[in-house]
Amino acid sequence: MPRIVVDFADRRPFLRPPGWVVDRIRAALPAEWEVVSVDAAAEGVGDGGAATPEALAAVADADVYFGFGVSAEILRAGPGLRWVHSGTAGVGASLTPEMLARDVVFTNSAGVHAPAIAETVLGMILHFARGLDIAIRNQAEARWAKEPFDAGEPPVREVAGSTVGIVGYGGIGREVAARVVALGARVLSLKRRPAEASPHGVEILFGAAGLERILAESDFIVLTAPETRETRGLIDAAALERVRPGAVLVNVARGGLVDEAALVAALRDGRLRGAALDVFATEPLPSSSPLWRIPNVLITPHVSGYTLRFWDRETALVEENIARFLAGRPLLNVVDKVAGY
Repeated sequence: MPRIVVDFADRRPFLRPPGWVVDRIRAALPAEWEVVSVDAAAEGVGDGGAATPEALAAVADADVYFGFGVSAEILRAGPGLRWVHSGTAGVGASLTPEMLARDVVFTNSAGVHAPAIAETVLGMILHFARGLDIAIRNQAEARWAKEPFDAGEPPVREVAGSTVGIVGYGGIGREVAARVVALGARVLSLKRRPAEASPHGVEILFGAAGLERILAESDFIVLTAPETRETRGLIDAAALERVRPGAVLVNVARGGLVDEAALVAALRDGRLRGAALDVFATEPLPSSSPLWRIPNVLITPHVSGYTLRFWDRETALVEENIARFLAGRPLLNVVDKVAGY
């Protein structure tokens, strides 16, 4: 009897799947398939966590595995696995030597989190564009202080007419672009490979020259690229030196894309208007990090993708891929194990 293991019992109550998720997965499969739902709490943060003993036992005779990340232990425990799927978008922690050595098909949930993350990015942009960071500080001190807003070069601007640079024009990047274009912004977007024609209001760029234009021209730089060998440390001291003065950096990708020490220096010397950060090199962000104490930094604890609609989108993706798997058709969201996303 073919078996599929569903290891989606996130340890966070907010993201534990409703009962109908497994019911719909079961309904998408032929009657001869066995569906094993693992009840042990799984780690769905970031790229996913280590496997539980219950999950390891369940995959011993399984053909398919759904979880948060796919650990080396899962692959070793499931020699018959033909398809593995992660409920996360990030896959770096899953690209172990065991994964690279196996011909198992690996899919992820890229795009499932995109609408929620894009709305977070929009909020972060508006936070600095409209001076809400200054207003929040004044409110905390019960100060009616208009002086920063009355200055010759006030710290506010309109999103309309500004330039938003998006580093990583995948599912999240496209959702961000759609929202800021609707507000009247011009978008420069960086992709690794040539792709479709640029949609209205978006100019698609490539390579080092494309990144240089984004750094030089953008009022808001939004990082949505996966962390790979090519993107790790992409925004370093040299890159920050080339950023347009007064720009805002938004990172909802992975902390490893940014040299945090260089970012602190750029914020302290006034090169940047501000930084909005949802991800960090070390998580949780240590209390000793100077980022906590810089007034023009907005910090969220890696929650930009949280949404009550996650399981609707995730289950729809899984159902579509089950149909494709059973029919022998290419799956959606297949991870390029060499490229790293």
